[in-house]
Amino acid sequence: MGQVMSEFVGDPATRPDYTKTASFDPLYGFSEGRKERVMIASLEEMQSADLPQTSRDYCAHLAIEHRACRQNVWPLAYKCAHEKHQYLNCQYEDFVLRMKEYERERRLLERSTRKAAKAAREEMND
Repeated sequence: MGQVMSEFVGDPATRPDYTKTASFDPLYGFSEGRKERVMIASLEEMQSADLPQTSRDYCAHLAIEHRACRQNVWPLAYKCAHEKHQYLNCQYEDFVLRMKEYERERRLLERSTRKAAKAAREEMND
């Protein structure tokens, strides 16, 4: 019990390792190029805001704003609903982007496996 469902779905050879960087060119398939993701909050800002390690991601600048707002209006934390909404929306968009990248990597792995199998069959037939 408690295993991740992805351990049982699909071919393990074509399942990307999410702990490592992408094995394919990030610009492959993007003729117009891609917008580079940039951290807005610096390491010094995150440290001075005492932001936990789990919140130090691409949405850290919004987490800092939300924490500052809560500190300024406490105990009326409901007044920071807009900042909280922005932060949670950023977290959601980041999650969707990471899932799209995972799916892209999986499909490219499957494609390379199919191409290698096709080349092996053609070589065997010659």
